[in-house]
Amino acid sequence: MSSRAVMERLMGEHRQRLLALVGLLALNLAAGAFVVRPLGDRVANVEQRGRAADATLAAARQEHAQATSALTGKDRAGSELALFYKDVLPGNLTAARKLTYPRLEQMATKAGLSVRNYRFETVEVKDSVLTRAKVEMALTGTYEAMRTFVHAIESAPEFVVIDDIGLAEGAEATRDLSLALELSTYFRSDVR
Repeated sequence: MSSRAVMERLMGEHRQRLLALVGLLALNLAAGAFVVRPLGDRVANVEQRGRAADATLAAARQEHAQATSALTGKDRAGSELALFYKDVLPGNLTAARKLTYPRLEQMATKAGLSVRNYRFETVEVKDSVLTRAKVEMALTGTYEAMRTFVHAIESAPEFVVIDDIGLAEGAEATRDLSLALELSTYFRSDVR
């Protein structure tokens, strides 16, 4: 018997079973195409959305950490500024005057300088809670004495800023130099 004859005989005897198998195969293919594949796509889509959500969550956590850090930094800067106002700057006009006079005159005398002129005035600082206590001094003495005085101001624990400095030769006979200084300190003008 040839293979063709065997096939025809099997088809004849088992036709209903073969048709049922072919139908089940077609149904299986249809289920795969119309049910399983869309479900697989949905699962892949859910996984992709999950990864996107994880990335969004990580970005949100990072933004939160940055915001918390900025807030902490702002709080720390605020507390350091309050400490600076309280412990470093003079508390009021009277304290600013005491810081500059007689303190600056004593420092100049100790350095070997003579104070020729001293002027104190307050200047409101625009858009600030601070007021500037401005001091102008005219001194005479040797160059070394001037260097000592400037160094004493710069290394003093009090908050005094040298805004301007001018040095000129004095009279020929004395050989002393003239020093013109403009200094400032600040105090809170909103504190009573």
